[in-house]
Amino acid sequence: MADSPRALRIAGTIKKIVARALESEIKDPRLGFVTVTDVRVTGDLQQASVFYTVYGSEEDRANTAAALNSAKGRIRSMVGGELGIRLTPSIEFHLDAVPETAASLEKSLHEAAIRDAELAKMREGAQFAGEADPYRRPADEDDADDANEDDAEDED
Repeated sequence: MADSPRALRIAGTIKKIVARALESEIKDPRLGFVTVTDVRVTGDLQQASVFYTVYGSEEDRANTAAALNSAKGRIRSMVGGELGIRLTPSIEFHLDAVPETAASLEKSLHEAAIRDAELAKMREGAQFAGEADPYRRPADEDDADDANEDDAEDED
């Protein structure tokens, strides 16, 4: 089912609030270079899933996840104060796997391009195993006359 327009508007607002909070309000030293990539809100506006990426190593990702989980309550209260809706959605943080997926796709495409270049080199001097044109063509008139004469001799 498609998201309602209201849920999409609230998700966009939550994304801005969380990004601003991570930039200026949350002063946790474990918090790395974080980018909020997407926010998805359920249709009843009770839960918000915040997707983020972290620039750095696996240790930076783990530290950032711990910092986000410890600041979850503060961020939720900021979201509730700025949204002005009756019920503030609960917030869950999810590490976005898009950069890793994009990197693996980029690697696969690069390997395929290398294999294509090798195959093109092998094709340069290659020739057909049989005739260049394997399809049957109508015989020329001279060939047809010779064939008719051979058939007439075979009948005698």
